[in-house]
Amino acid sequence: MSTDQPRSWAGLRLATEMPLIMGVVNLTPDSFFDGGAFADSASGLRHAEQLLEDGADILDLGAESSRPGATAVPLEEEWARLAPVLSALAKRTPRPVISVDTSKPELFLRAWQEGAQVLNDINGFRSPQAWQVAGQTDAALIAMHMQGTPQTMQKAPRYEDVIGEISAFFAQQISHAESHGIAKSRLALDPGIGFGKTLHHNLEILQNLDAFLPLACPLVIGVSRKSWIAELDGEPRAKDPEARLPGSLAGALAAARKGAGVLRVHDVRETLQALRIARGLGLLQ
Repeated sequence: MSTDQPRSWAGLRLATEMPLIMGVVNLTPDSFFDGGAFADSASGLRHAEQLLEDGADILDLGAESSRPGATAVPLEEEWARLAPVLSALAKRTPRPVISVDTSKPELFLRAWQEGAQVLNDINGFRSPQAWQVAGQTDAALIAMHMQGTPQTMQKAPRYEDVIGEISAFFAQQISHAESHGIAKSRLALDPGIGFGKTLHHNLEILQNLDAFLPLACPLVIGVSRKSWIAELDGEPRAKDPEARLPGSLAGALAAARKGAGVLRVHDVRETLQALRIARGLGLLQ
């Protein structure tokens, strides 16, 4: 498999020294970090606008929580949360690059038709008809690895070889995509930090991200505010996601040094500053 790294994705140029920044817009009442803060359309839109002002390259709109133990949301309820914000952002001039975080193939076409340029599937396009439906669009695609479902993923995740198993999953999904006429250049891969992984698994993935580079797809990494930071820190205050910004920045820098092409973050301005300083110090090249 070619090790040549892609130079662009989702219409954006990929640079080795600075990953693209994907700002998280949670349109749910039950997100693990900012659940409910942006659940109504007006506040969700204001938050998206702020992330753009802060420097986000991509906005990732999510209308169904995927935190551990989250309850699945019916299709029409998810769409009702998502559509007003997606539609408003798609009418902006210039239009931002909009990603939609959904695992429902039924929403893929709706979101794309409404203006989404990226489909971000935490289920890795494993659902029946997922690749077939995605192939009816020209959207960029993110296939994430998850062991289990949000309801079960953190109960007892186990791997014989976490890097090898995720790599095999990615290779399989690339093959499935190509068999449905989807060019590999449309794909990005997310190893799913915190999605069916223990602290040990998460650390092994982050320390060995470059093992996925031979797949020659951009790597999307989301470490922002997640519970592995509290586990590694060990300080009681870190149990509160609000106290995990420093750990989020450290994780983002580690991922960038190992070849991440896109960082999915809640704190856009702070992440960009950390990356710029790291680049200025020669830590990112």
